[in-house]
Amino acid sequence: MAGKKRAQTDLAVPEAVPASDASRDDDAAAAEAPAKKKKLAMERKKQRKELDKERHRQSVESDAAKPQPPAAEAAAPVNPPPAPAAAGPGLHMNVFRDLASPEASVREAAAEALVAELREVQKAHEKGARKGDQEAADRDGSSQMEAEKDDGLENCAPSVRYAIRRLIRGISSSREYARQGFALGLAVVLESIRSIRIEALMKLIPNLLEYSSSMKGPEAKDNLLGRLFGFGAIARSGRVSRQWTRDKSSPIVKDFVSEVVELSSKKRYLTEPAVAVILDLVRKLPDEAILSEVLEALGVQDWFNRAADIGDPDALFLALKLQERTSVQKEIFGKLLPCPFSPDNFFAEHHLKSIAACFKESAFCLPRIHSLWLVITEMLVREAASQNDINTSCGKKHKKNKKASSSEDTKKNLRNFCEVVIEGSLLLSSHDRKHLAFNILLSILPKLSPSAIQVVLSSKVVHGLMDILSNESSWLYNAGKHFLNELASVVSHDNDRRAAVIINLQKYSGGRFDSMTKTKTVKQLIGEFQSVEDCLCLVQNLMALFVDEEAVPDEPSDQSQTTDENSEIGPTEEQDPFGHGNVDVLKSWVVNTISCVLKNLKLTSKGNSDSEMVKCIEEKFQVQTEILKFLAVQGLFSASLGTEVTSFELQEKFKWPKNPISTSLRNECIEQLQFLLEDAQKDEALHVASEVKSNDLGYYFMRFINTVCNIPSVSLFRTLSGNDDNAFKKLLAIESLLFQEERKAGPGLDSTKMHVMRYLLIQLLLQVLLHPDEYWEAAVDVTICCKKSFPAIAQGDSSSGQESGERGPQESDEDEPEESDEDGSGDSNGEASLEFMDVLVQTFLSILPHASGPVCFTIEQVFRVFCDDITETGLLDMLRVVKIDLKGRQTDSDDEDDGRVDIEDDETVMEDAEVGEVDDVADDLDEDTEDDSNDEGDADQDDLKDGDKAEATKDGDDSDDSDGMDDDAMFRIDPYIARIFKERNLPGSETKQSQLMRFKLRVLTLLDIYLQRNPGKTLVLEVYSFLMQAFVKSHGADGGEQFRQRIAGILQRRIFKGREYPEGNGIEFSKLERLLEKALRLASRSRYSTVASVAQNAAFWILKIINSMNCSEEELASVVDKFRSILNDYDRKKSRLKLGFVKEVVRRNPWLGQELFGFVVQKVECTGADYRRNQMLELVDCILKSWVGDASEVWTNHLAQLCKLIQEVLSKVPENKSRRKEVRNFCTRILQTVLKLNLKEQFQNAVSPETYSLCQAQLGTAFAPFRKDSN
Repeated sequence: MAGKKRAQTDLAVPEAVPASDASRDDDAAAAEAPAKKKKLAMERKKQRKELDKERHRQSVESDAAKPQPPAAEAAAPVNPPPAPAAAGPGLHMNVFRDLASPEASVREAAAEALVAELREVQKAHEKGARKGDQEAADRDGSSQMEAEKDDGLENCAPSVRYAIRRLIRGISSSREYARQGFALGLAVVLESIRSIRIEALMKLIPNLLEYSSSMKGPEAKDNLLGRLFGFGAIARSGRVSRQWTRDKSSPIVKDFVSEVVELSSKKRYLTEPAVAVILDLVRKLPDEAILSEVLEALGVQDWFNRAADIGDPDALFLALKLQERTSVQKEIFGKLLPCPFSPDNFFAEHHLKSIAACFKESAFCLPRIHSLWLVITEMLVREAASQNDINTSCGKKHKKNKKASSSEDTKKNLRNFCEVVIEGSLLLSSHDRKHLAFNILLSILPKLSPSAIQVVLSSKVVHGLMDILSNESSWLYNAGKHFLNELASVVSHDNDRRAAVIINLQKYSGGRFDSMTKTKTVKQLIGEFQSVEDCLCLVQNLMALFVDEEAVPDEPSDQSQTTDENSEIGPTEEQDPFGHGNVDVLKSWVVNTISCVLKNLKLTSKGNSDSEMVKCIEEKFQVQTEILKFLAVQGLFSASLGTEVTSFELQEKFKWPKNPISTSLRNECIEQLQFLLEDAQKDEALHVASEVKSNDLGYYFMRFINTVCNIPSVSLFRTLSGNDDNAFKKLLAIESLLFQEERKAGPGLDSTKMHVMRYLLIQLLLQVLLHPDEYWEAAVDVTICCKKSFPAIAQGDSSSGQESGERGPQESDEDEPEESDEDGSGDSNGEASLEFMDVLVQTFLSILPHASGPVCFTIEQVFRVFCDDITETGLLDMLRVVKIDLKGRQTDSDDEDDGRVDIEDDETVMEDAEVGEVDDVADDLDEDTEDDSNDEGDADQDDLKDGDKAEATKDGDDSDDSDGMDDDAMFRIDPYIARIFKERNLPGSETKQSQLMRFKLRVLTLLDIYLQRNPGKTLVLEVYSFLMQAFVKSHGADGGEQFRQRIAGILQRRIFKGREYPEGNGIEFSKLERLLEKALRLASRSRYSTVASVAQNAAFWILKIINSMNCSEEELASVVDKFRSILNDYDRKKSRLKLGFVKEVVRRNPWLGQELFGFVVQKVECTGADYRRNQMLELVDCILKSWVGDASEVWTNHLAQLCKLIQEVLSKVPENKSRRKEVRNFCTRILQTVLKLNLKEQFQNAVSPETYSLCQAQLGTAFAPFRKDSN
């Protein structure tokens, strides 16, 4: 038989190689025939492996050919002709190379080519076998060694058998992409060529890819993975499922599953892909085969039984996937799945605990998520999705009930899963498992409803996230940041889901998530609520969080719940625990956040039409009212019966927290109410400019207060004292009357006055509730002012009589003087008006020291419309506040304040050696007095904000200032200043100096408003005088930079640069003379450049007023004397006068220069210092240029003085070259002007011989026209 087989091999035509290769193979086979009989079986096996590889074939042929040289001749007669070899089908070796290509398309093409070639070869092989043509059946000489093995592939062509072995060895290659390509080739070959027996192949794979414990790691891994890929190719080919379908008694499925299960047990990394191979097979099998074949396979039940104890996630994954295909209610999966199986039973708490080990062990494949979690998350969210479908498709009652109960079950399952698996297992374990927990949550969150998100983002999850993000060096820090970013992205397009995330993050962090994690997550999420619907959604959620105390955890954060012994540090000592103590912090965050919602609201109208504007206003008003109702209910009221009250009039239900909120929280609510009303008032000002009617939020608030107060079971949060209660009722009554009169009046100044006064009453009402027994008196005074200003409301006010009857006799007696004043008996209209403004100003001054920003803003708005009627008394009251200091010094007389704080009176004349270069300040002066001064309310608002932020110097002697003050000093201070002294400094509170400074800044804002609206009144001089004195004083120890800048800004912007100024003969010249003298003294002696600069501008302004008056010659002469005085002082050592200022005065007031000319010329003659003499020469030059009228006549009158001046300066020429040049240039300009005015002859007659010789010697060619020999 052996000889026969050898003869057939010699005559065979190779199918896998070309004809030239076939001849060489035949020669090698003939030469090796005698030697093969003597070799052992193991040697034959090794030889077959060597022959299978092309790289060893040549060496085998050369070694075998040497002992048998005649074999070639013997074989020659039986060689087949070349033509048939070329015509038969063959196998090209390049397809195996292409199967390992990195390109998937190349691998697929190679697999198709391999199948096509093998199919042709197999067809030819089968055709020859049917005809009994042994010669045609055994052509492949190169694969004869492969055919000798009993591999069960007898029905296959030799080339097919070779290709199968080549593919099996290829899937064990560690070369990149080789396993994928050869497995693909094996799968398609098995699917196309049915003659390959699967049973034989399942045995051939382990035989070719041997594995033993003695094998090295890489080799063993390659062989094991090769086996797995081989079985995967079998499953993918579909041959196993088709064979079982044809013959259901075949054990092929059981054998296949058993082999794969046995293979998976060899190494841990084989388990998950082995399950994938089994599931690939299961998908091709009918359901009946699952129970009878797959689950009954050898090793499957043992695997399931021990999986729960050892924690095998792959077994659990396989069980869940197989369960989807079975409906038998019996224990076939061990402890992995409950019996009977249902999602509710699977997610039951006790069952999840029993398989918790499986969940923990699934972290081995990070960063990839194990396939098990895809099934788990699908089970969790499947019912939620189906419930959403039911919600949209059905509305019947029984289905609604079923839907509600099913939704509760879904939430229960989700809650159990999070508590047992996420919180109880993964978050308590290693870093990898924590990382896995957050990855699982990210996979679930996009599919959950807002209510389900609140279940997932539990307290332990949030605390764990905070622990990770609070430490940037944490190993999980990047994972935590990624989780937050993905979480924000998931909820970015859904308001309800975004709100749910915000609520949970803040609820379990005590409102401090951003600060503790050092991120801006919550802030950015809140910023995405921009439309009206968005804002209302957020407001509703915040309101629910405020009243829902059960949602806030009482237990402190336990670091052991979220970190293990290998985790990084927990919270520092500065971080408070997330316990009950944070309830107020969380509620405070809610109050502040709900008030800031309007800042994110973006209202965009498609056009500029009034209808579009009205629509935007209505939308914003809708949000404002919701916020207002919440703040009012929580801040002002409390319910006596339960925590929920329904108002039938408003058709709304109001809720309060079960535990009464603290006083500080109520105060926050009231303060936010004030800010809300302030913003509404600012919006109204904008709408007035656009002539679009806006909604009155103040009216809505007051009607809301009245309505809620009338609910029997609702009362104010505190019992008001008699005075506060009286003020509260009066404010409500007067505001209501003002609103009625405002509607009757229609648009106009009176309507505006009533409107701003109403808002002041509303703010004072909140102040009365906010500060017990502090503001009632001011509130009552304002109501009296309202009656004085608007007599119509005094007739309709019945609150005085009712309240006097309700209050006790003592309180009635106290208010009798006020009530008599209200009647206004004995006062004329003019006196009543004066009294009204005085009372109003005094009331403002009593409120401003400690009032909040919104109250100050409202006072400004009231003052803006009433300041035209202010009296001198009221204005002086305000000005005295600006000048006062904590030591009780208050200068009432202008004569006492001459700027001594920064003026030096050294009379020593400066010597020439001490004189320095002084820069000309002409550029520093404000020459342009015609600048626009129409600054509007924006500057006023900035001033108010600056005032609120004022910081004064903290001296250690603050307490000594007040403690050491005598009674007389205290008496001289106004009552509202004395109030500051009565208050002791508390730790962390403002100092008295800072309180006083804030008070001054607020008064300055009112003065700014007055000057803006009344720049031309005579009282502006009083304002200037006081402000200038305060500005000078502010450069002392008690002054502040902000205070100085505010005063300087008001002086420059409102007074000096104003287009209007006091003018006419109604102004006392003596007052102007006194102010000018002080301004000039400051400009010439102040050691502070800022004071000197302001004083110079003040002098320009005062001179402008003087020029507008019809002053007598004596009065003008006194003005000239003031300038002579400062020029006289110019030679003194302590003088800081810059002549650039005097030059500017001369340019603006030429008449003054003419009067000063002679005096200035004399000063040049007597000035010893070269620098100062040159400065005086420049002043003379400036005066000469400023002369107006007939210049020739003026020059003729002063020609003698000029000649004498030339003689004086040329006789004392400075040694310094630049100064000497300045003197010569001055003289040259005089000579040029003389020639220009045709005064040459007069000049020659007036010049003395000495002067003539000096000019001829010093001036050279410039004096040539005046030489006598040139005539």
